[in-house]
Amino acid sequence: MAIEATENPTRREAALLYFQGYGTTEIARELGESKSTVASWKRRDQWDDVSPIDRVKASIDARLALLVNKNNKTERDLNEIDCLMRALERAARVRKYDETGKESDLNPKLANKKKNRKKQKNFLDEDQVAALVEAFETSLFGYQRQWRGAGTNNRIRNILKSRQIGATWYFAREALVDACETGRNQIFLSASKAQAHVFKLYILAFVYEVTGVELSGDPIVLWNGATLYFLGTNARTAQSYHGNIYMDEYFWIPRFSEFRKVASGMAVHKKWRQTYLSTPSALTHEAYSFWTGDRLNKGRSKDNKIKIDVSHKALKAGRLCEDGQWKQIVNINDAIAGGCDLFDLDELRLDYTDDEFRNLFLCEFIDDSMSIFTLAHLEKCLVDSWVVWRDIRPLAERPYGNKRVWIGYDPSRTRDAAAVAVLAPPVSAGAKFRIIERLKFQNMRFDLQAEEIKKLTQKYNVEKMSIDTNSIGLGVFDLVRLFFPTAIGLNYSPEVKTRLVLKAQSIIEGGRLEFDAEYKDVAGAFMSIRKTITKSGNAITYESVRSDEFGHGDLAWATMHALDLEPLTAIDAGGAASQCSIVEIF
Repeated sequence: MAIEATENPTRREAALLYFQGYGTTEIARELGESKSTVASWKRRDQWDDVSPIDRVKASIDARLALLVNKNNKTERDLNEIDCLMRALERAARVRKYDETGKESDLNPKLANKKKNRKKQKNFLDEDQVAALVEAFETSLFGYQRQWRGAGTNNRIRNILKSRQIGATWYFAREALVDACETGRNQIFLSASKAQAHVFKLYILAFVYEVTGVELSGDPIVLWNGATLYFLGTNARTAQSYHGNIYMDEYFWIPRFSEFRKVASGMAVHKKWRQTYLSTPSALTHEAYSFWTGDRLNKGRSKDNKIKIDVSHKALKAGRLCEDGQWKQIVNINDAIAGGCDLFDLDELRLDYTDDEFRNLFLCEFIDDSMSIFTLAHLEKCLVDSWVVWRDIRPLAERPYGNKRVWIGYDPSRTRDAAAVAVLAPPVSAGAKFRIIERLKFQNMRFDLQAEEIKKLTQKYNVEKMSIDTNSIGLGVFDLVRLFFPTAIGLNYSPEVKTRLVLKAQSIIEGGRLEFDAEYKDVAGAFMSIRKTITKSGNAITYESVRSDEFGHGDLAWATMHALDLEPLTAIDAGGAASQCSIVEIF
């Protein structure tokens, strides 16, 4: 059967779910079809006879179609498209190999290799390892060379960094090279498995690009015995592992002290290296005392306290600090000075507010002491969606099937972006809100924004929608009502803002909201909201760090618009409210 030839999208989605291991009963329930219909599709389309490579190709085709048709593609989208295209090429080679049986058809680079070479899983010969080392060392910026030198001379590295300067990319390659040369295990940790697997994608792409070898397995076990582990929150159950550890975005990991205690236990022996890297979150995060060294001052006398200067001036060049950690701050200006030519600073300053820019690119921490939504409360919302959410199908044409969702939209003002949040509402009293998808529109015409919202109504079973009608939001609202007449318009006032904030505050502090730990932008948006006085001086209202003129916190407001759709009657007789969650499909 050619899956691509199936004209009925629901029938095609049913086939894709069957290839993922779901039974016909589960598929019927997920898609809202009768079991007999699904069974008929299975029989007529001969799903059981579809080859493994054709099953994989069908899933890749579905994901590619979704990404290619997406407007305003992110760098992550483009990288995924590139990876999927390479996967299609490999699928074509596998199919050709099935016809000829020649290994050179699987990998042209093997054509001139000795045919009698011993076959071994994840095998790299001396020449291939040397090629990897050379490709790694010749691709580094100046600050990345500093990290390499610091890793040779120091057991613990702690790096505060700007966004998008190639830190995860670098440490993935560094760890691979170390594993190849020394046989040491490498352990990649983060708040979510999806984030940890970014390291894996970089490693797989690097090895294939340089050597033509496709590494496999999870964990990846190399020919020399070195094992590469990619762990999310399940690292707490992996205490028997030992190796070099890389903890990514640790300033966004909930219950950091507990997490680090387990993680550092994997690298107790002096031969293991510990590397911590992150963009900054808030001053109140548990990891802040780990960064400043204050965690070591508990119980010490005043004269015996450790004092570490963690200013950018003191750590710009990197240095071994008094707590035994080599620390460095690399902001975007340092990265540019170190040879990174990937940024246009003027354009970035237009795309982000001053506060966002300082936090994301200049490595400044957020002071959430005046925030309505503190990091301590928001941390309780963070989950590893790969582990917790079992009803989301990222590769499906309808990721949430026919289950209902609510949408909230916040328009742009002058400099900020417009934002959309898609929430899975509660299915019963006591369930949670989940963010299923969040989008941001930068410098996009309002009619095009309305078109993107329309696509969401085709992707999900949208039950309710709430739109801020201020600024260009009114134009978006008028266009959206043409295809979604029941959309609700919000005309902002101090009273409306107060209602939105207090409702969201109740939900968040009550532990009724979840979103993936990778969604740092959602947490940052909520932390930007403050209580203030209206211009007339006679009423309390709520604003983001920036004024209305410049806007900010767009993802938070979009989320609150959707949360506001929950009726007061959702609270049951026992006083427990139904709950929601936020999820992005990527």
